[in-house]
Amino acid sequence: MVAASLCRGNLWGYIKFLYLRQNMCLGHSEADNQHAQWLLEISAGSTIDNNEIIQVSQSMVCANLNGLINRIYLGIGNSRTQDNQYFLDCIILCPRNDEVHDINNAILQ
Repeated sequence: MVAASLCRGNLWGYIKFLYLRQNMCLGHSEADNQHAQWLLEISAGSTIDNNEIIQVSQSMVCANLNGLINRIYLGIGNSRTQDNQYFLDCIILCPRNDEVHDINNAILQ
């Protein structure tokens, strides 16, 4: 409904579409540039093999949930974690709510 309203509105002729071409969260080192290029290749589908698998660097792999939590939430036990901004800056995204619930329980423990 919103899209239909925008398309038919007076402002439609003034709308300009912008597309993300560079990850602004990354720095400009060679490693950052390589990572940004890898992300662009994933989005283009050029890194998917015949089994629909994307190869990731071993540095991005965590063996278990505790390893993931410790990598994302460095120093979770110290006083710095009392600040709400700490948890806003460090998040783990999951595709399903039951996974989110399991990870939240593990973090709280």
